[in-house]
Amino acid sequence: MKSNPIITKKIIAGKFKGKTLKLPSKETTRSSKAIVLESFFNTVQFDVIDAVLVEVFSGSGSIGLEALSRGAKKIIFMEKDREAIKTLRENIAQTDPNACEIVEGDSFTNIAHVKKRLLSLGEGAFIYIDPPFSYREGMEDIYDKMIGMISSLPLETVTLITIEHMSTLELPEEIGPFHRIKSKRFGKTSLTYYA
Repeated sequence: MKSNPIITKKIIAGKFKGKTLKLPSKETTRSSKAIVLESFFNTVQFDVIDAVLVEVFSGSGSIGLEALSRGAKKIIFMEKDREAIKTLRENIAQTDPNACEIVEGDSFTNIAHVKKRLLSLGEGAFIYIDPPFSYREGMEDIYDKMIGMISSLPLETVTLITIEHMSTLELPEEIGPFHRIKSKRFGKTSLTYYA
């Protein structure tokens, strides 16, 4: 049996620039495209310095570790896939493990723990949500659940919410206390921002 080649991507900028991150298997997760990642960091730019970032459905952790490399002080990764968590741990080991926290298990359940964590840190976080696309089996209601999760976030725990989603998905103008501020399309993938 032929083993799958290991897929990798590099950290683009900052103190860990050039470090190679492994990506988990394509079956369970998909990696954020370089153009999407670049656009996100052009949007947040220097605001991410000394900030907290929560990466929901983090997979390999490429967004969070890029933010860490660019000066974020703490990253909270949320992931339930075992294979992805293994890869995530290996990737974190190459950067600054003390600045990283992994919350294992279902993100929709664990968001309650993360909300408490953010309240105890006493500052708003950048929340990056990249859910599995809804056409995957068992994921049909993922966007409804995600909207519910966002509306449950207390205002004081959030600086900016970024959702990476299928371009065909129409997201509402408002989710709970948050307003849509902009949306950018990259072919089949879009980024939508709420604050």
